[in-house]
Amino acid sequence: MQQNLNYVYPQIFWVDSCASPTCASSAPIATCPPPVPERRRRKQSNKRDGTCLCFLVVFLLVLLALAGVGLGMFQIVQLQKELAELREVTSVWLLIDVEVKKVIRKAAHLTGKADQKALTLEWVATLGHAFTSNIQYRHRSLVINETGLYFVYSKVFFRGKICNNLPLDHIVFKQNPAYPASQVLMEDRKMSYCAAGKMWARGSYLGALFNLTKSDSLYVNVSETTLVNFEESKTFFGLYKL
Repeated sequence: MQQNLNYVYPQIFWVDSCASPTCASSAPIATCPPPVPERRRRKQSNKRDGTCLCFLVVFLLVLLALAGVGLGMFQIVQLQKELAELREVTSVWLLIDVEVKKVIRKAAHLTGKADQKALTLEWVATLGHAFTSNIQYRHRSLVINETGLYFVYSKVFFRGKICNNLPLDHIVFKQNPAYPASQVLMEDRKMSYCAAGKMWARGSYLGALFNLTKSDSLYVNVSETTLVNFEESKTFFGLYKL
């Protein structure tokens, strides 16, 4: 007896363990970043360019300011050097001026004074060419206030309408309180200086170097006051310290 064997195969279902939505979402999926818009890139590039330009401008301004400060400091140093040199030159000139004034300060020049009859001549001390500088004019005399070397000079101009050939004396005296009598420093005498019956004129000049002492007083005498021409350019008396 033949036996018909009909096998019924069971149905087999493959079940994927990750078929559920939860499992499927846990699997890593590679994704690409979204593309950067072109407008955003341009904005970032413009910001960078603007920042660089700003830094460059600031750097140039700072550099210019430092250059200005350096130039100003250099000019200040130069001005200080020039000022120091100017002060040195000024001090030297002041010293020279003081020395020159010391040399020429003690001086006097007196000019003739008209209408006088005394044998000791009187002088003008402040008008025209006349002056006194640290030399006192007192009682028709020049008074020395500092011991030293002095050049003393005197000029007298005589003139007359009638010639009588009287001696014409021109004398410079020195007097000091420590000595009772006056001393003759210089003198000149004119003899036979004119022709009879004619007008005449003669000048007498005296000048020499003397070592004078403080309180010395110098004065001028003439023998004939009425024959003296007292014009300031013709009759004068003076001295200066060397």
